[in-house]
Formats: sequence, structure tokens, C-alpha cells
Amino acid sequence: MAAKSFGPVGIIDIGSNSVRFVAYAGAARVPSSLFNEKTTAALGRGLATGRELDEAAMTQTLQALARFRALGKEMGLRKLHTVATAAVRDASNGAAFLKRVAALGLKPRLLSGAEEAELSGLGVISGNPRAHGIVADLGGGSLELVGVARGAAGEGVSLPLGVLRVCAEPDQAAIARAIRDIVRPSLLKDAARGHGLYLVGGSFRALAMLDLKLLGHPLPMVHQHRIRHERLDELASFARSEPFDSIKARTGLSGTRITALPAAAAILGAMVEVLGPARSITSAFGLREGLLYRDLDEVTRSEDPLLSSALEVGERLGRFGDHGAALDQWIDPIFPDESADQQRLRLAACLLADIGWNAHPDFRAERAVDMAVHGNWVAIDAHGRAMLGRALCSAFGGDGGFSKQLASLLRPGEDDRAVAWGKAIRLAQRFSGGTEALLRRSSLALRDRRVVLTVQPRYRELASGAVERRLAQLAKALGRSSVIEFG
Repeated sequence: MAAKSFGPVGIIDIGSNSVRFVAYAGAARVPSSLFNEKTTAALGRGLATGRELDEAAMTQTLQALARFRALGKEMGLRKLHTVATAAVRDASNGAAFLKRVAALGLKPRLLSGAEEAELSGLGVISGNPRAHGIVADLGGGSLELVGVARGAAGEGVSLPLGVLRVCAEPDQAAIARAIRDIVRPSLLKDAARGHGLYLVGGSFRALAMLDLKLLGHPLPMVHQHRIRHERLDELASFARSEPFDSIKARTGLSGTRITALPAAAAILGAMVEVLGPARSITSAFGLREGLLYRDLDEVTRSEDPLLSSALEVGERLGRFGDHGAALDQWIDPIFPDESADQQRLRLAACLLADIGWNAHPDFRAERAVDMAVHGNWVAIDAHGRAMLGRALCSAFGGDGGFSKQLASLLRPGEDDRAVAWGKAIRLAQRFSGGTEALLRRSSLALRDRRVVLTVQPRYRELASGAVERRLAQLAKALGRSSVIEFG
């Protein structure tokens, strides 16, 4: 099994609030960001009072675009997408502005509101294939809504409710009426009721970060963070009343994101009121990732994004090539009672089982935990990251050094399970020397209250004292005795 390579490919996103350039490469299913830069030009600020793009904002945007084109050329990008959204779409001088963009050597494409919504929906699906409900992409000039289910995005709508348009005095009741008027006659009317509302865009991510910081969350990562609806009033009040400098010191958010917090809270509150979702979940993936996902073939789309990323990282950082899938198959018989979600996390841990070997021996566990909990993974929440971190901490011999704060994210009994995964991985790596072929010459099983390691007789010499000790440690973690057999 090998990860499909991808890129490098670039995307320039000309938004109402910012213009951003991102270069991607790595695993085709979930490419990594090689470079990410934005300029907050507020291109759409003139639309709050008129119909034209502001000249100063256009100049600042064009300067950024010229830089981004030069950077992309030096990076040797295979493809460079340039897309423009609501501000350019709604402005009376939008077409003239795009001609100035084209004069820089770029090929800008103006997205319709429906296409912008669809791409945001595909972006959420890319990072969370199980997404079911409505995707809400909040930008500076507009709010896009699109239904998602079974790995597909439906027909979306675009509303003139961007943060730049409602930022001054956000009126949640008026916003709710505007959403209700658009949604009531559409297929979106009941799409979120009882399901998810997936929040895309920098302003919603900022609101999620504020929530994480106020909660004192041990792993403040916005992707797949659930903003509980009963906390919305507190978040809105804090965003309105807390001094700017206090919010900045507490969250690290930029000034433009802080000023947009009241609008983001009001828009989210209105959507919860009108759409009736069961939960609201933040997504770090949106329009740009949707563009990449739309270009993938069906086979690549069907890959699990977490496992694809783990495979790519494991291949790149491992010693003797990837053997994570074989490792998972080897330890699987001693974990017979696991759910599909647990099996998936265990496979991810196995794919990452070799990521700490090139660190100093005294700090390999710390390196592995850091990669597990802070890696650029998707389709995994904070709880899943903590499970990965605990398993890899154990796999690299760091049983006593796992963070109590991270451990608090685990459910009852999960610490013992993750530790057992790690000890099984640790046994496999010691027995096989980190190679796949020798795993094929042996097997692991549960039998008569014992953990049994069976080795083919011609490989008897591999059953060393070190292997016996690690087998005994695994068996103890499972509340069993251990034995090595040759047969």
C-alpha cells in the first residue's frame, strides 16, 4: 500500500475580506499545505454602502496577486486556480477588476453563488466524509448554504449576509428573517434538522477558537470542534462586551477576526434558530479544498482522509518503508471486541508507528505524541487525537509521560485500550525490526487466557529475551499471561 502523490498545485482565493494563496502537495486525497499567505484587503467593504469595489482595496488586492503569481511560478506549480467570490460577483465594477487581474498573467474565474456553495460543501465532505446536514460558509460578502449527505453536495444558495455587511450592528432577528425567506421554499428547509450544521470560513473558525479558549480546552484545534448551542449567548455577549486587547491576548486572533466575532455569533444564532440543527461543527476545510476534491477520481475520493494522511506521513518518516497495514493485521486478533471507529484509530496508530525513530532516544515518545495530537489530520476530533497520542506514547515506551490534560479527553477504559495498542505495536517492532516480512513469519493470538506469539520454527532465533519481555508487558496490560510457541 502506497500513498498517491499529488501536486504541487496552487489556489488563489479572491474573497470579500481577504485574498489568499495556498500551495498544496503530498497525499492526493488530503494534500498538505506547503505555503499559505493572505492579505486582508477587505475588497468587499465598499459594498456595505454602495455597489462598487473600493479602489484602495483593489490596489492592495492586485499587489498581493502579483506577488502570489511570482511565488507560484518559482514553486513550479503544475496548476494555479484563481477564483473570485461574492464581492467581485456583486460589484458593478467586478468585471473591470477581473480584467486587471488577468493583465497580471492570471486566469481568474468568477464563481456563482451556487458553485461557491457547492465547493464549500465538497470541501467539508473532503475533510469529513460522514457529514450530513447543511454547510454554512461565511465570508466577508455572503453566506453560502448547501446540503450535504452520503458524500455529495446538493444545490446551494447564497445570501448577502457576509460579516462585512452585517458587522456594524448585527441584528440576529433580522438575519433569521433573511435566512428563513431564502430557505423556506428551498430543499434546505429541513436538511439540517436533527443533523449537522458545518461551519466554514475564518469568522466561524475565530468564534470556535474563542469558545475553545473560554472552555480552557486541552487541545484547542478548531477543526471538528463542536460549538454547543447553549453557549452561543455567552459567546455573543463576550464578543460584544470584552475589550479588544483582552480578546486578542486570550485568543491570539487577528484584529479583523475579533471585530467580526459579534456578527459571526449573530449569524450562527440565527441559523440555529431557523435550521434547527442537532449540532454545529467547525470545519477547517472549505472552498479551496473543495476545488481539489472535485478534481479527484472516484477511487481517490473514496479513500479515508485520516488514513491516507497517516499513510503518507508514515511512508515519509518510517525506516524501512510502510508496513502499518501489516502491523495492524498482526495485532488485530488480540483486540476482537472493537468497534469500527476503534479499529480505524488503531490502524492510524499503526500507520504512524515509526514516526519517532529519528528523534533522540529519550524523546521519541514526545515526538510521536506531538505528531499524533498536533498533526495536520482531518476526519478526526480531539478525542481521536488523544487516543492516537496515548497509543503512540505507549508504543515508544513513554507510559509515564502522557499529558493528564490530554488523557482527560479519553472515555472510561480507553486509556487501557490505547496503552495495549501501543504495547502490541512495540512488541511487533521489536520482533520484526520494523520490517514487514518478518511479521508474516509469525502470528499473535488470544488463547486460554494467554497472549500467544507463534513463530515459524526456522525463525526461532528471533524470539529473543527482549521479545519475551515485551510480550509479557503486552499480556500484563491485557490482564493475561504470555507464551511463545514454535509451529
